[in-house]
Amino acid sequence: MIPLIYILALLITGALVGLVSGLLGVGGCFVMIPVQFWILTAMGIDPTIAIRVAFGTNLFVVFPTAISGSFRHHKKEVVLWRQAIILGLTSMAFTFAGAYLASILSGNILKIMFGLAILLGALRMITTHPIRVKGEPHANPVTYIFLGATFGFVTGLIGIGGGVLMVPLMVIFLNYHMHEAVGTSTAVMIFTSLGGAIAYMLYGLNASGLPPYSIGYVNLLQWILLASTSIPMAQLGVHLAHKINPKSLKCIFIVVMIYMGLKMMGVFSWLGLPI
Repeated sequence: MIPLIYILALLITGALVGLVSGLLGVGGCFVMIPVQFWILTAMGIDPTIAIRVAFGTNLFVVFPTAISGSFRHHKKEVVLWRQAIILGLTSMAFTFAGAYLASILSGNILKIMFGLAILLGALRMITTHPIRVKGEPHANPVTYIFLGATFGFVTGLIGIGGGVLMVPLMVIFLNYHMHEAVGTSTAVMIFTSLGGAIAYMLYGLNASGLPPYSIGYVNLLQWILLASTSIPMAQLGVHLAHKINPKSLKCIFIVVMIYMGLKMMGVFSWLGLPI
């Protein structure tokens, strides 16, 4: 049975993930994956299995959380559904290729790749152009198909919903207002997270050393604990997102990304910092 302290940690993490998901249009992977990984390894799960389970379970949590957040963003009229559906369906197909590669790579490589992806997303947000004040978002379907394939592959490979990458690219290259990027990204994650979760279940069916109550690389116990608090908190996050200035929203996004990216890469441990 999972210790009480870990249950509480997962419930609190789920609440934070829901808040971050609704607030920033991301799946909360940079909060959820590290916490799951640390809990699983503390319970004696092999690090390579632990990181794959963290990836798969994270995606399964993102699915209902993204539905919850998208509904609220839709009511605020900031979801570009045509673009979201093109991106989402393309991404969903390519998550299986990324998840297959993740199923054969070592845990250390996956951790470093995850951390680098988060840091690169933060770097692009820091160097982005000023937030759009006029004009319309990019609308060419070919662009969205290409980006969808990229997002889907990365989603499957490092277990993220894709928002960490989508929001910066939408703001920088596709002329999205920050709130539009957050809302549309949340809608896309409905597709990417579902495809990725299914892929991690399938590729992990015959894996050994899985924690109890797992279907492949998705742990149902952790999923229940995380989703039970993340889904309602996503509604609060969306509400807060529309109360906060877009520039402030971007700053929050960058700070959290940098911290978790460095943490997963082991930089703080290497420097001897207890954070």
